[in-house]
Amino acid sequence: MPRLVLASSSRFRRQLLDRLELPYAWESPDIDETPRPGETPRALVHRLSLAKAERLADDWPDHLIIGSDQVAVFDGEALGKPADETAARAQLARFSGHRVSFLTGLALIDTRHASHRVCHERYDVVFRQLGDSEIAHYVEQERPLDSAGSFRMEGLGITLFERLEGDDPNALIGLPLIRLCQLLREAGMDPLSSG
Repeated sequence: MPRLVLASSSRFRRQLLDRLELPYAWESPDIDETPRPGETPRALVHRLSLAKAERLADDWPDHLIIGSDQVAVFDGEALGKPADETAARAQLARFSGHRVSFLTGLALIDTRHASHRVCHERYDVVFRQLGDSEIAHYVEQERPLDSAGSFRMEGLGITLFERLEGDDPNALIGLPLIRLCQLLREAGMDPLSSG
């Protein structure tokens, strides 16, 4: 059976992958995540999720390497992680009362066969009307500066929403487990196999 590596420094992605009860290693891929001029959100998450996995490929032969990247999309614009608390408050104020799409790219490289698969998952959130004091309190409490869209679903982020829409709520956290399980099975690693 191939071995598994997560190309991420995100503790939230590791917590999600832990749910599959598969042994794995993890390493930060340390890549430049700057969008290219004219790059669409879909092209961005495709490129970055694959680049994260590719960064580790030479160091992990005979492994399956997972790369994932996420952007928030609002009014056709890809929004990444906020630079500071002011930017986080501004993002959330902009989202108040609106739908925001989160697009997550997922790559799986099989270094045994020099092959890879990349897919994309969309998950939408509808923000309720948020007051300035609620936004300020949320940002102060959660400090979501490492999260696309300036919120963390894992904590108080749930208090910001009117509803959630999508196939896999794990995609909103940054690692679509349903699709990942499908890719792993196709590569010969079934989380439910005893052998």
